[in-house]
Amino acid sequence: MSWPQLQVAGELVQDGRRQEVSGRAWFDHEWSTAYLGDGAVGWDWLGINLADGGALMAFRMRDAQGQTRFAHATWRNAAGHLRQFGSDAVSFTPLRRWLSPRSGARYPVQLEIRCGEHTLRTLPVLDDQELSTSRPAPVVYWEGLVKVEGSLSGRGYLEMTGYAGRLQV
Repeated sequence: MSWPQLQVAGELVQDGRRQEVSGRAWFDHEWSTAYLGDGAVGWDWLGINLADGGALMAFRMRDAQGQTRFAHATWRNAAGHLRQFGSDAVSFTPLRRWLSPRSGARYPVQLEIRCGEHTLRTLPVLDDQELSTSRPAPVVYWEGLVKVEGSLSGRGYLEMTGYAGRLQV
């Protein structure tokens, strides 16, 4: 379930000082990570609030060689009309990788993503957005803020799993 382009407002308190904040957010609820499929080691997932008021969600399941096993994207224009893209119309191409000094994983922090006639590039706000947990099970993955440029532009979130080894779900 995803709800992009949410209006949000609130208050931050830092060192006893209050500051009003507002902006746009994306709510996404992952229902299950229990199924990667045969041969899959992880996924790349992107959720973007587009500058024109639309939204884009794209993902792919990858094998150990980095090849796409399945891909899908949904583009919602500013008027709310949806368009779905199947595996044959979605591609992820690494443009630049970042090497984690902790896990040794090489994450493609800059990707070119094609969805039908749209081509966009991710630009991480910071390269080092790797998360590592040890409980209840060890999980290492990259997820963080990105800007997007190209035929669609905006800001959002990129999640990449399986680069530090097959994700254990």
